[in-house]
Amino acid sequence: MSLNLNQVSLLQNVTRYWNNRAEGYSRHNQQELQSIKRLKWQQLLLAHAPKKQNLKVLDIGTGPGFFAIIMAQAGAQVTAIDATSNMLEQAKYNAAQAMVDIRFVRGDVHHLPFADESFDLIISRNVTWNLSEPEQAYKEWHRVLKCGGNLLNFDANWYLFLYDEQRRRAFEQDRASTIRLNIPDHYADTDTSAMEAIARKLPLSRQLRPHWDMNALLNIGFSQLMADTRIGEFLWDDEEKVNYRSTPMFMIVAQK
Repeated sequence: MSLNLNQVSLLQNVTRYWNNRAEGYSRHNQQELQSIKRLKWQQLLLAHAPKKQNLKVLDIGTGPGFFAIIMAQAGAQVTAIDATSNMLEQAKYNAAQAMVDIRFVRGDVHHLPFADESFDLIISRNVTWNLSEPEQAYKEWHRVLKCGGNLLNFDANWYLFLYDEQRRRAFEQDRASTIRLNIPDHYADTDTSAMEAIARKLPLSRQLRPHWDMNALLNIGFSQLMADTRIGEFLWDDEEKVNYRSTPMFMIVAQK
């Protein structure tokens, strides 16, 4: 199955946006690698990974490489894929600084260049909401996952406020709270107009998640699904909790 012209154009727009944000996003990942978050994330990912030697991990939409690096540091064999060349350059630099060996691949996560049942664990953070064909992507991820392997996905309803006035007010209250509490607004240095314009064309922006994901994953053939809609309370620091109070992060664990 190939993307149509509209989907290709949308993918190009998303890729262009994240290419422009690569350096700033990488600085954020570098800070995470130097903080307690590194250990908290690593422990959580390992807790949901199959218990086996030579764990083969695929990091989907690796960005500047945070997930890939912490799993390589834990001894896993890591492959990391992203459609964005600037993000991959940042990821390679960050991996070199961390002195870990990771296989980096540039490619479309809707159509993975890997053989069936290649990986024990697939991990992803803040990626699925960017996808033009999320169900197709999930099918691909299921294909390359080994039987008994796990998919571990973290995301949020980042742009559902575009379609829900109550959520819009809550989002604006988050922005006001950063001012009142004198903390950095994580949206201040982003091109919010450009991202909102793209988000309106993305199918998951208007879906209530993780409900949509759970149904899609079950239909594709995943089993033993679990969703945690309060995982941000464990993983986020106080600054993130204020910035994203109206868009709580969720975690999905799905076994093939």
